[in-house]
Amino acid sequence: LGFTGVDVGVLPVVAPNYINNLTWLGKLDYDISASDQLRGAIIFNDTKFIDNAATLPVFYQLVPGNINRLVTVNEYHTFTPSVSNELRFGFNRSYLNFTTGNFTFPGLDAFPNLSYDELGLNIGPDPNAPQYSYQNLYTLGDNLTWAKGRHTLKFGVEGRKYISPQFFTQRARGDYEWATLDGYLHDITPETFAERSSGTTVYYGDQSAIYWYANDSWHIRSNLTINLGVRYEYTTIQSGERAQKLNIAASVPGLISFEEPRAPKNNWGPRIGIAYSPGSSGNTSIRAGFAIGYDVLYDNIGSLSLPPQQSGTADCPGNPSCPPSNAFLANGGIPSTTPVFSTIAEQRAATASQIRVDQIDPQSITWTLGVQHSFPKNFTAEVRYVGTSGVHLDGQKRLNAATLINDTVFLPTYITAPSQATLDALPYTRAGIASGAYSTPANGLPIGGDTLVPAYDNAGFNGSYIVSFQPNGHSTYHGLATQVTKRMSNGLQFTAAHTWSRTIDDSTADFFSTILTPRRPQDFQNLAADRANSALDHRHRFTLALIYDLPFFKHGNWMEKNLIGNWQFSPIYTYQTAQWMTVQSATDANGNGDSAGDRAIFNPAGAPGTGTGVTALTNSAGAVVAYRAINPNAQYIRLGLFAKSNVARNTLKGQAINDWDFSVSKKFNFTESLGLQFSASAYNLFNHAQFNPGFLNDVASIGFTNGNVRTFLNPAGGTFNNIQSVFPSNARTMQLGVRFTF
Repeated sequence: LGFTGVDVGVLPVVAPNYINNLTWLGKLDYDISASDQLRGAIIFNDTKFIDNAATLPVFYQLVPGNINRLVTVNEYHTFTPSVSNELRFGFNRSYLNFTTGNFTFPGLDAFPNLSYDELGLNIGPDPNAPQYSYQNLYTLGDNLTWAKGRHTLKFGVEGRKYISPQFFTQRARGDYEWATLDGYLHDITPETFAERSSGTTVYYGDQSAIYWYANDSWHIRSNLTINLGVRYEYTTIQSGERAQKLNIAASVPGLISFEEPRAPKNNWGPRIGIAYSPGSSGNTSIRAGFAIGYDVLYDNIGSLSLPPQQSGTADCPGNPSCPPSNAFLANGGIPSTTPVFSTIAEQRAATASQIRVDQIDPQSITWTLGVQHSFPKNFTAEVRYVGTSGVHLDGQKRLNAATLINDTVFLPTYITAPSQATLDALPYTRAGIASGAYSTPANGLPIGGDTLVPAYDNAGFNGSYIVSFQPNGHSTYHGLATQVTKRMSNGLQFTAAHTWSRTIDDSTADFFSTILTPRRPQDFQNLAADRANSALDHRHRFTLALIYDLPFFKHGNWMEKNLIGNWQFSPIYTYQTAQWMTVQSATDANGNGDSAGDRAIFNPAGAPGTGTGVTALTNSAGAVVAYRAINPNAQYIRLGLFAKSNVARNTLKGQAINDWDFSVSKKFNFTESLGLQFSASAYNLFNHAQFNPGFLNDVASIGFTNGNVRTFLNPAGGTFNNIQSVFPSNARTMQLGVRFTF
C-alpha cells in the first residue's frame, strides 16, 4: 500500500457521562378489622443513561429507558392468637434496550467491533449491542404460622410466572481483533480473533415455578432453640429452550443429544440452625447452621444456545465462508447467514451449541458458627465463621475442542538465549505440532492438527465448535468475620467490621460479563487446571460506619436547637484488598481454536508486575522450535504459538480500595411531625485516586468489559499492568439532598 510503518501509541479516552433516575413510591396501609390488615406498595423506577461500553465516545448511545415497576399487595389475617396467615401477591415489570445507532462501515452490512491489541483500542458500538429484554413476573404466595407449645411451625408456598421476550445475538455485527494496527491496515484476517454469529429469532424466557417450605422453631429451653426446615424448588425450563429439538436428528447416542431439555426435580434444600445462650444472663449467644440452597439457570444460556436452524456462528480462519486472508474487510468480513441443511452431515457440521438435556441447577452448601456477646455501655461484639461450597456451577465449554499441545508436546520458552546445539536437540517444531505430526493414540492429541476431539470429529461435528454451558464448576469460600457495634447512646453509634476470607474457584464468569478473568478455561478438557484464586477473592475487607449527633444545644430552646444545633456527621471508611486479574496472552497458544483462556509464562526472577513478548527461535533447519523472552527481566512473558503456560488464573493484583466517604446533615424541626433536613455527601472525600474496575463501595466489582483491558492484561501489550490507562480513578463525587418530613 506504499507505506513502511505507522507510529502507534496508547490512546487515552475520556468522555462525560450521566445517569438520570426517576423514582416514586406509593404505600397503602389499611386495617380492615382487628384480625385483618391490608398492605400495599407501588415502586416506579425509570433510569435514562448513556451506554458507554464502547471505547470511543462517538459510538456512545442513549439508553432510552431502564424501566422497573413493582406492585405488592399483602393481606394478613389472624385466625387465633396462635395461628396467623400472610397472603402475598406481586408483579414486577422490567425493560431494557441497548442500540447501536446508525453507523455504517464501507462494504459491510453492519458496523463491526474492531480491536487493535497494541493500541488497546476498540472501534465500534457497545460489543454487546444490539439487545433488548422484557420481563413480567407474577408471584402469588401464602405463609402460615402456628405456635404450638414449644414449637413455632411455619409453612409456605409460592408460585411464579415469568413472561420474558428478549433478543440478543452475541457478536451479531462481527468481532474482529488484530494484534497490530498494521495487520488491520493491510486487511489481513485478524490474528487474535474473528467471529460472527447470526440469528434474528426472538427468544422467550417464559417459565413457571413452584416453591414450598416447612420450618419448625423448637424452643427446647429458654436459652436453647433449634430450627429445622426443608425447602423444595421446581422451575420449568424456558420456553425458548424447547427449540433445541429442531436439531434432534443430529443426536449421536452416547455422545451428544439434542432432545428437549428437562428441568431438575430433586432440588431439596434442608437446613438446620441452633441458637444457644449459656448461663442465665443472656449476654452471650452461640449460633450454628447448615443449609443447602439453589440458584436458577439464567436466560442467557438458552438465548445463546439456539439450534443451527435458528442461528449460526462462524470463526476465521478455518471456515469456508471466510474472505481471502489479504482482503478480509474488503470482501465483507464474515457474512451473516443462517444455514439451510439438506443432509444430517450438514446439520451436524453447522451445530455450534447444545443445551444440557438433564439440567442441574447451581447449588450452594453453607455452614456457619458464630459467637456474639453484649458488653456494658451498649457494646456488642461478634465473631463468625462462614464456609460455602458452590457445586454444579455453570461454566462455558466447547465440547469438541481439543488442544494441539500437552505436558510433553509443546515448544519451550527460554528466559535467555540457549545454544544452537540445545535448539537442534529439541524434538518438536511449530509446523509439526500444527500439522498433528506428533499425534498418537497414546498422547490423545488430535489427528491431523484439526483441534477437534476425535469422537466428535468422527461423528461429523467438525464445522464449528459446540458451545455448551455445563454444571461442572466448583467454588469454596472460607471467611472469618468480626464485628463490633455500639448502639446509639450519647449521640454516637458505630459499626466496625472486618472479614478475612479466601475464595477459590475454577470458573468465576461464564458469559462476557468481564475481561478481568476468562469466561472459558484454558483447556476445555481439563477444567481442574483452572482452579485458582477467584476474581471474587478479597482476603481482607474492613469497614467503619459511624453516626454522631453533635450535642451542642441539644437541650436548648427551639431557636438554639434549630438554628445552631441538630447537626449530624456520618463518616464511612472502607479498605479492601486488591482485585485479582488473569494475565492473558490474547493468542491461541495451545491451538484449541480459542484465545480467551490462554495465560502466560511466569518468570519468578522477573521484576514484579512487568511483562514482555517473545522472539521465535529456530533450529539449524530453520524450523521454529522454541521462544525467547524479549526482556529477560520481565515477570510475565506472552505465550508464543504452541508454548505452554505455567501460571494460574488470577495472579495479577490491582489496587486496593482505601476510601473515606462523609455525610453531614442539618435538621430543622418545625413541629413534632413537621421537619426539614439538608444533607451533603462526599464519596471518596479526599479525592484519592483509586484505579479500580468497579465502584469503591461494591464488594463484587469485576464486571468490566472495556476492550482496553485486553492490552492491559497482555504481557506484550503497551499498557500491561498500567492501571491508570484502563480503569477509572473513582474521583470524588458530591451529592446534595433535601428531605421534607410530614
